[in-house]
Amino acid sequence: MKDIIQKRLEKYNPLGQDEELNALKEITQEVALYSLYKAGFFQDACFLGGTSLRILHGLDRFSEDLDFSLWKKDQEFSLDDYLDKAMVYMNAYGYDLSFDKKDLSDKAVQSRFIKDDSIKNVLTFKHFQDTRSKIKIKIEIDTNPPIGADRSVEYVNFPLDFPVSAYDLKSCMSGKIHALLCRPYVKGRDWYDLLWYISESVSPNLVFLKNALFQMGPWKGIEIELNENFIKNELQKKIQSLDWNDVKFDVRKFLKPEKAETLDLWSIEFFEKKIIKFKT
Repeated sequence: MKDIIQKRLEKYNPLGQDEELNALKEITQEVALYSLYKAGFFQDACFLGGTSLRILHGLDRFSEDLDFSLWKKDQEFSLDDYLDKAMVYMNAYGYDLSFDKKDLSDKAVQSRFIKDDSIKNVLTFKHFQDTRSKIKIKIEIDTNPPIGADRSVEYVNFPLDFPVSAYDLKSCMSGKIHALLCRPYVKGRDWYDLLWYISESVSPNLVFLKNALFQMGPWKGIEIELNENFIKNELQKKIQSLDWNDVKFDVRKFLKPEKAETLDLWSIEFFEKKIIKFKT
């Protein structure tokens, strides 16, 4: 079934090495989602994050991680059990996957890097040369999620049509705002995604966001009056604190060249103007 992967890669018509590698990673993400579906993963888990925006809703940037959340807290959940089953399905497409098994029993957020050093050796590339390097994708799931998210069923059409359980856009936006305000490091992709939400007139799920802020971050354990002004004020503080050259560097490699040109506009003033359009 590796021919399916080859044909899919050719449809991207990548213009350079980075774009070709991003395309292969995205194809691998879709095969991983299908394999997790076959393993029964979405009976318990929901898809979220930047990759879900890309695959399910057409976000115009590439992504690298697969992020999930359990629908309900489960301290006994084991990500490895599902990955073991999913890899059987993935390997049928020409992959030879592995991941390091370490004890995750004390971690609310379980994460694994699945790695493959086989699929690139059976494909023909236009630009990419270093077939010795591995494809590596991080899979992460929150087993103790804040309550209040809403979910929907979405459909992916590669390698076959199949359903996934996912956070709805309002809940995904709340997760993104929580990351922007509480993540201890900066990801330019978060700011790119925020622009997408604003352009699509998505408003956040305030109940879910309030519970997330109460559970983790600077407002942990603090009851706050969460409203539009609070969110705008805190985002503006964050905007003013960042080195925007560093922010732009993080996201640039995930964009096609014509989209990367828009990063030249990124600045404190640019984002402050965008935040004005934010509505709850």
